[in-house]
Amino acid sequence: MVSITINQQTLEVEPGSTVLQAAERLGIDIPTFCYLKRLPALASCRMCLVEVEGQRRLQPSCATAVTDGMVVRTNTPLIDETRSSMLDMLLANHPLDCPICDKGGECELQDLVMAYGPRESRFRDAKRVFHSRDIRLSPVIIMNVNRCIQCQRCVRMCEEVVGAVALGTVEKGMDTAVTGFEGSLASCDQCGNCVEVCPVGALMSFPYRYKARPWDLAETDTVCPHCGTGCQLTVGTRKGEFMRVRSKADHGVNRETLCVRGRFGLDFVMSQERIKRPMVRRDEALVPVSWEEAGDYLQGRLSAVEGKAAGGLASPRLPNEVLYQFQKVMRTVFRTNNIDSTSRWSTPFDTLGPLVAAFYTRAPLEEVIGNDCVLVVGGNVTDENPVTEYLLRDGARRRRTGLLMLSARPSRLDADARVVVRVAPGGEAASIAAVVAALVAAAGQALPDDMLANMRACIDGPATHADSDEPDRLATALLEGGSVTVLVSADLLRSPLARATLQQLNNLLQVLRALGKGLAVQFLFDRANQLGAWDMGVLPAALPGLRAVADDTARTTLERAWGAEIPSEPGADFDAMLELCDTGQMGALYIAASDPVMSYPDREFVQRALRAADLLIVQDAFLTDTAGLADVVLPAASYGEETGTFTNNEGRIQKVCKFREPTFAARGNLAIFDFVAGLRNPSLRSSVQSEIFDEIARLVPACEGLTLTGLGSEGAFTKASLVPPGGAFFTPPPASSTATDRLMLITGNCLFHNGYLSEHSEILNTVADDPYVEMGAWDAVQLGFLDGDQVVVRSAQGELTAQLKVNKHFPKGLVFVPENYRALRLNGLMRRGEYPCPVDVQKAQAVFEIATVAAAGTGPENLR
Repeated sequence: MVSITINQQTLEVEPGSTVLQAAERLGIDIPTFCYLKRLPALASCRMCLVEVEGQRRLQPSCATAVTDGMVVRTNTPLIDETRSSMLDMLLANHPLDCPICDKGGECELQDLVMAYGPRESRFRDAKRVFHSRDIRLSPVIIMNVNRCIQCQRCVRMCEEVVGAVALGTVEKGMDTAVTGFEGSLASCDQCGNCVEVCPVGALMSFPYRYKARPWDLAETDTVCPHCGTGCQLTVGTRKGEFMRVRSKADHGVNRETLCVRGRFGLDFVMSQERIKRPMVRRDEALVPVSWEEAGDYLQGRLSAVEGKAAGGLASPRLPNEVLYQFQKVMRTVFRTNNIDSTSRWSTPFDTLGPLVAAFYTRAPLEEVIGNDCVLVVGGNVTDENPVTEYLLRDGARRRRTGLLMLSARPSRLDADARVVVRVAPGGEAASIAAVVAALVAAAGQALPDDMLANMRACIDGPATHADSDEPDRLATALLEGGSVTVLVSADLLRSPLARATLQQLNNLLQVLRALGKGLAVQFLFDRANQLGAWDMGVLPAALPGLRAVADDTARTTLERAWGAEIPSEPGADFDAMLELCDTGQMGALYIAASDPVMSYPDREFVQRALRAADLLIVQDAFLTDTAGLADVVLPAASYGEETGTFTNNEGRIQKVCKFREPTFAARGNLAIFDFVAGLRNPSLRSSVQSEIFDEIARLVPACEGLTLTGLGSEGAFTKASLVPPGGAFFTPPPASSTATDRLMLITGNCLFHNGYLSEHSEILNTVADDPYVEMGAWDAVQLGFLDGDQVVVRSAQGELTAQLKVNKHFPKGLVFVPENYRALRLNGLMRRGEYPCPVDVQKAQAVFEIATVAAAGTGPENLR
């Protein structure tokens, strides 16, 4: 530790700390413009100059390292005069249009001028003017370059944190101007982080422009609903209407940054597609009714299906309390364990559960990505979890973390990675097996004898085929690191080979742990509360706390607390529930806030199965395609219209707060569960969110001891009661026999949308409302395609048409279509149990010409 005295206050700090950081710890305010905590010091604005004893000149506190015994003064007449002069220079060209500037009331320049600035300017020349009008850089960002004070925060945030490199500067000195390429931000993420860090009104949010002033807004701190990163955000409303989102520098995993979905995608709550009243099916049509009429209708239909199988599907976007109560109602009122929390894949929880129980690390993401190596398996972090990508980039660039990538899709992080292993979709298991084999070969003598023998017996089984030496390079990097973090994309669960991939991950983690590596494991979920859904027991074979349904002790504990029996046999997952529907065995299917007609593979089968259920109950805020097939539709509160908690990828429980009232006749999700359950058991007590949280804290081991008041602004971490793995190793999968002459279609989220919820956002739709088909440059050349062509993607099940997006980083044979566009009906191309999906791609114009010629009686062989 080194000692420093600032304004006669003495403090000991870590070596390498700056004077500015020491002053912050003492509560001494030093003004800055160019400084950002998460970036290296720039020291260009000169606002943070201080006097250091023994130094002839004033020193920038943001870039001056503390030395032992240093004495600093921050408030001398010379410093005050210097700050006043710097502000006078900034004001010389700064337009004094505060009454119409969107930054008015929260402008850092305004605040510092009031605190330190001159009362009268010494400059009399005309102000420099770059443009007479504001420049619309993108659908969501508008710029007044005349207000820019050249602090470079926006440029550095864009390049060093976000990685987009969409902003830059032209000219120099007082003529420096920040701009996008050719006055446009068409290639940027549209995340608005540049707007967030701009200290003045140079960069502004176009959707928020001229709508309100900061003092008009009622602000609510809450958590983003768009992915599992769990970013803190602050929602501003005016007279109950949504206005904007901002973030705070000192709160949350995101540390001020947000992605485009979090900053601009919350206006979905105001969508015109909200369900206004309950609806029931009469004469093959949904008819709006009152809640009382819906109750009478539903009670009769529930009586008619008494004794038949029941099932439930709940969205992992719902709060923990809602998910907990949903599975409780299904188990105690509907007497079934047929419960699931995803409609995009069938989760192999027999393999996933033990892996989570043995290795999942519930700790801050910033901490776990500080390990020597971070291995990202599957998915595309840039599109699925953008803010997690920002943190990983920071780790690779500033903390020298060795970033290792193993996936089918390229991501922007590949540029910062030490090793990139590109695999065919579904080939992750074989590649991980190859890495394990390389680890055993290189460091087998360091493993326990029984483990080594077991591993070699498995490895000597079916051959593992690696296409290159990249798995060996990855194994070498893992061996060199003393600590390893493995981040697993939930996209891996889409594949029929998910079980094999999870088994090989289990092998890898056991070997790394046996080699003495400090180990951390987390999933990268693309839904806000997927980990919470698992913890709350929204699973067919697991109770709350991830305890097996067949565990008599766990089941008895819950039965005593709930005052009702729980079926002892594991239930059906959603795929098996669809089979029950299709074969006429499903009585009542209850779907809460999920849209399987859009998301589950084989759209035609899903529609047929849901129509075959005796009673389909859909509880949702939006009129989805699934709601269109329901017998009863119950309008529910949307995000922001009820309180609760989310559990993010880190295992951190955070408060989700209410910032507006439910619209029309919508009710809270808990109130609707009470309404439905009361039709079968009128004696049930009403649900109260705080009481349910307390029950979760008593009955779910991971949440033991938590209280709502104890969550605070940063939330609280659930507990990881890690169970040692069983010691079993899994044989590598056989070599893939997938034909290589077919294009293979995969899907996932795109940067600008998350599932189908974000399509209700008018703002996001102005940024990216056009669906696209992405493929590599090699395939595009071979097929004669150009970027921007309209193409038809055809499978054995169906076809879709969209614009082509050529990505030079894409591997050969890979086609990607985002799952987020309802108009494409992408799941209509896919078959259950088949992923990736073999497809053919043709130019849309060529298809049209063939159809035209065929209609005229001329064969396609005559086309040129």
